Amino acid sequence: MKKVYIYKAFERFWHWTQAILILFLAFTGFEVHGSYSFFGYENAVMYHRYAGWALLALIFLTFFWHIAVGEWRQYVPTIKNMKAQIDYYLLGIFKNAPHPVKKTVLSKLNPLQKITYFMLMVVIIPFMIFTGLLYMYYRVPQAVTVNPLHVKSLETIALIHTAGAYFLVIFVIGHLYLITTGHTVLTNLKAMITGWEEIEDDEETEETNNNLG
Repeated sequence: MKKVYIYKAFERFWHWTQAILILFLAFTGFEVHGSYSFFGYENAVMYHRYAGWALLALIFLTFFWHIAVGEWRQYVPTIKNMKAQIDYYLLGIFKNAPHPVKKTVLSKLNPLQKITYFMLMVVIIPFMIFTGLLYMYYRVPQAVTVNPLHVKSLETIALIHTAGAYFLVIFVIGHLYLITTGHTVLTNLKAMITGWEEIEDDEETEETNNNLG
């Protein structure tokens, strides 16, 4: 095993800030939906709106960072080793089998992670932002509906937005489980806090790390 600096400072900042904002949005959003009362309806709406704008700003910042440093390549979907990765999660992980995909600085995600994060960043989160903005501004000015979209009330928008929120909750639960599937239960968690992770020491990993300086 070799210790490698695999997660950059901004990458960790983005990860934890996005996680906090999504959890806070879920918490306030379900209160707005009427699931429980904690902040109070009006405060929950206000906090949810502020957190939504904060997430949108973070997304724009992160988008330009990914383009500037080339990290967007990490999320390009691939079917290579897909079956091996599925078999590992279904059976191999419980038999202490070796991970079918080696992690490197230039390839941090396995095939299933690439597809999941690609769908999350390209489909689900933009979808949530669109429905959230539509939820807030579907009448401009007030009392005038958005006729081209045939939006007559908030009910349909709210239900679609809430469905997306449930998907994000499912993703978070799955993500919490998968972070325990490293070499030890806390390996992946520590890596996302410190940036350093122990990965298999081979020529490819060493060459990649040296090329990055």
